[in-house]
Amino acid sequence: MSDKSQYSEQSALYINDLGLLNALGDDLASISSQLFAGSQQGFVLRDDLLKDGKVYVSQVSADLPTLASYPSHFNSRNNQLALHAYQQIAAAVESLKQKLGAPRIGVILGTSTSGIAQGEEAMSAKFKHGAFPVDYDYRVQEMSNVAEFISHIADLPGLSMTISTACSSSAKSFITAAEMIEAGIIDAAIVGGVDSLCAMTVNGFSALESTSAGICKPSSINRDGINIGEGAALAVLSREKSAWRFYAGGESSDAHHMSAPEPSGRGAIEAMQQALDKAQLKAEQIDYINLHGTATPKNDAMEAQAVSQLFPHRPFVSSSKGCIGHTLGAAGATEIAFCCLVLQQQKLAPQVWDNMPDPTMPSLNWVKDTEAQGQLRYCLSNSFAFGGNNVSLIVGLE
Repeated sequence: MSDKSQYSEQSALYINDLGLLNALGDDLASISSQLFAGSQQGFVLRDDLLKDGKVYVSQVSADLPTLASYPSHFNSRNNQLALHAYQQIAAAVESLKQKLGAPRIGVILGTSTSGIAQGEEAMSAKFKHGAFPVDYDYRVQEMSNVAEFISHIADLPGLSMTISTACSSSAKSFITAAEMIEAGIIDAAIVGGVDSLCAMTVNGFSALESTSAGICKPSSINRDGINIGEGAALAVLSREKSAWRFYAGGESSDAHHMSAPEPSGRGAIEAMQQALDKAQLKAEQIDYINLHGTATPKNDAMEAQAVSQLFPHRPFVSSSKGCIGHTLGAAGATEIAFCCLVLQQQKLAPQVWDNMPDPTMPSLNWVKDTEAQGQLRYCLSNSFAFGGNNVSLIVGLE
């Protein structure tokens, strides 16, 4: 089937519901309010994650549901975040189960941490006491664990899979689900991603000299790296009509470097253009772009180059990282959810930084005033991962 027919009216896909949890809040209303206010309430300085020194991270402060009634191998903070987000979409899932049958609903999620924080705690106990804790189950840190957990609590016996491609993981879940639905393997899916704070990722990015000394400043002349964040973002994707239409996703793999982006933005441009082509949209129809915008020198420079080249009409742009940090495997789903809130509220998510753009980068149309001038119809969100794994998603109003 051609790309042109893949996203035809007959096979159009919709985001029926969203479940969100991150440093801005624990439901759509609170997160929406804090997002458009440009809040940085979730950033904290911690001394228990980095091997040597302190580091700013963006963390969830909400009370999380207990997992005491579930099998022990699901007992992780990652799954607590996932459960909290799932509870927000449970009614929509149950409705689809009645219409489609439980086996026809898939679970396709992204993560980069799974329950590794519990593995770190277990290893620390082993070094101290000579044995792993009796309640430690290695399966808690397997990448497949979060999708298995959601399948378990939602009582969905069909397709269940986890994608782990670092920062593009949950963005890829949307494209994978769309392909599975188009192929007739499933009729609907729970998609999205979950990641929780742990020492492994913080120390890993620190070793790459990619963590910020303070709170990150995406695309600023003073940017010096990322803040790791945590959160969960789940969505229900199906052909049931709703206000948010998932138009398309584009993917590319430039394989330029293990951790650095291809400088010219070639792979990013390919992913964004592919999304536009599949959605049968012209570049000038995009009203707002949620940038990957990590606040690392190379990523921001590459993305500015790519966006300025492909979108000369200068759509509004901003990075959410200044509000919630980089939620890694949950970032793509979180930020396409933010695009849904932009469309719903008809407001623009602000660029939260020091208002000092890097003069060596192409000039972009940074969001300064959240009040939209005219209707916002189409939004694009970028996720660019290690190894040159690039994903762009487009969501719009029906």
